[in-house]
Amino acid sequence: MERIFNFIDGQYMYLPECKYLDNYAPATGEIYALTPDSTEEDLELAIQAAENAFPIWSKMTSIERSNILLKISALIEQNLEEFAKAESKDTGKPISLARKMDIPRSVENFKFFATAILHTHTPAHATEFGVINYTLRKPLGIVACISPWNLPLYLFTWKIAPALASGNCVIGKPSEVTPFTAYMLGKICQEAGLPKGVLNILHGQGGKIGAKLVAHPKIKAVSFTGGTQTGAEVARLAAPQFKKISLELGGKNPTIIFADANYEKALENAVKSSFTNQGQICLCGSRIFIEKKIYEKFKTDFIEKIKLLKIGLPNDENTEFGAVVSLPHLQKVMTYIELAKAEGGTILIGGERIKMENEAKNGYYLAPTLIENLPFDCRTNQEEIFGAVVTIMPFETKEEVLMYANSVKYGLSASVWTSNLETSNFLAQHLDVGIVWINTWLLRDLRTSFGGMKHSGVGREGGQDSLLFFTEPKNICIKMD
Repeated sequence: MERIFNFIDGQYMYLPECKYLDNYAPATGEIYALTPDSTEEDLELAIQAAENAFPIWSKMTSIERSNILLKISALIEQNLEEFAKAESKDTGKPISLARKMDIPRSVENFKFFATAILHTHTPAHATEFGVINYTLRKPLGIVACISPWNLPLYLFTWKIAPALASGNCVIGKPSEVTPFTAYMLGKICQEAGLPKGVLNILHGQGGKIGAKLVAHPKIKAVSFTGGTQTGAEVARLAAPQFKKISLELGGKNPTIIFADANYEKALENAVKSSFTNQGQICLCGSRIFIEKKIYEKFKTDFIEKIKLLKIGLPNDENTEFGAVVSLPHLQKVMTYIELAKAEGGTILIGGERIKMENEAKNGYYLAPTLIENLPFDCRTNQEEIFGAVVTIMPFETKEEVLMYANSVKYGLSASVWTSNLETSNFLAQHLDVGIVWINTWLLRDLRTSFGGMKHSGVGREGGQDSLLFFTEPKNICIKMD
């Protein structure tokens, strides 16, 4: 039985009186680790450590901070296989996905922001003769970074890297469902020479220690990724203290495929965008709209592609589709399948829990599911499911599919497949989402803005947006005479 510890003031904190939460391996349904159920006393220790470290870290030069963050990046890369195995075991995702996507992206997050701070600049303005205005950007102080369970290290580092690079001290709160790689990161920070107290990692329940962290008066900003309902609670706690907040929340993303698209590429990517990480990515396309003239052919071919997905143990090198992250989440997703049936939907493939054999017999496996014959405005097509449950329906015109796509309360991303420049430009301009991919999906440039509209969040992450969020501007006006 593994035991996870909080990382506070540069060291792992073993507290005998601490209560622990059970951490389940999704592939087997068995408890394999114990996670601290952190208390307010643990939070105060982390706050004090961060307060002590801030004068040291914030006064370091950009080059000094950059060098330490680059060491962290290099050490994660050196231990990539160990991190990938831990991520796969903790989340149920295929080891190949963790090795190819999750851990390399974590490496790049540190590398990107470590180098980005060496190339930032602030504006200066010659207002009139003898008068100059210039702007300084200063770190905020102690900030909170709260990350979700679907891409644990990937999204944890996406937040803490720019916060640290900007000179802030961080209290990070990973999901209690998938805490292991964040726990491993503490050792990497020790080896890289990160000063004590600069990064503190608290484990525990979101509604308990997460809420205390957000509400703490010494926390100057909160960067949160998770569900929309929890995001609303974060905003409720932070707003009365006028904290800066960045909220990356839910999605109900459309995949729109026109008859003039590259058919094979559209088909292949529709499978990826629907079922990568068991559909547990905020950017997955959960509503597929197909131009009517190719609808029946696409539906048939799509089902055949789903049948070819290799479902199995996450640590199997050949597995393409692993386990759902937890039993409660599996039950939630299955509830939506029953709802779809009640709303008149037809299950074309999947729709049931998969019973595995041997050590995986109690694992959380759900067959990838495709549903048709649902109206665009039913609950199944309007609410975020966050699992391998996808609906499919035809459309005839770009105006019609635009109405379908924009009908939900979310506005995170969309993927459009067409060879027609006018069509792609029309949809890119009018889709109410923060990210539009044309003839691709999940192709990311870390310099670009990331975030959504409507109930999909507040603010943007990535590149300059992240560095601006974690700093405060100060304008200085000088009159020479």
